[in-house]
Amino acid sequence: MSVTLIILITTCIISIIAFKNQRLIDDLIFYPPAVTERKQYYRFITCGFIHANVPHLAFNMYSFWIFGEYVEILFMTVFGPAGRWYYLLMYITSLVVCLLPTYFKNKTNYHYRSLGASGAVSAVIFAFIFLNPLQGIGLIFLPREFMIPGFIFGFLYLVLSSYLDKKGGGNINHSAHIWGAVYGIVFLIATAYLFSGKNLLSGFLESIKLYLGRF
Repeated sequence: MSVTLIILITTCIISIIAFKNQRLIDDLIFYPPAVTERKQYYRFITCGFIHANVPHLAFNMYSFWIFGEYVEILFMTVFGPAGRWYYLLMYITSLVVCLLPTYFKNKTNYHYRSLGASGAVSAVIFAFIFLNPLQGIGLIFLPREFMIPGFIFGFLYLVLSSYLDKKGGGNINHSAHIWGAVYGIVFLIATAYLFSGKNLLSGFLESIKLYLGRF
């Protein structure tokens, strides 16, 4: 069984149980004051295994499933058999890293709470984009003809998320999406260089250069 499938099943089980168990949600949700005052650092990770509702869970896990299985295989291509462990490490640590800016902004905000795996899913998606920058990506409800190269999609996604984050309002933590995405790329570049001796950044830049050279 793949790491992706294990994470997906675990997240679905915990989220579904939490839908009808407010106490479980309160115990697992990311609540900055609980980290600041009670040192409950585990909340950085556990909040990624609960979701607000079925659509929230379905969208995150569908996106994770589409990209995760392929990224896991690519990690094994880069790191060998240990690739699955690096992949799991990226997912878990991205849950923490994507929330750090949010935490420092809301350390004593008793009205702030956050949940969902969006930051980690963003890390997986952007790891895919980094490894396959020219692969077409589009929105679920649009036909294949509207797909654009992954690196362009990723750039537009970050620009839009940054705008929405600065605009504020709503219940979506756009900051987590941004930092999760950036972390996915940085993690892959750093670990590949340190532990496999591969310079993935040069390959990415070369692909972009070849693409732009067509015009």
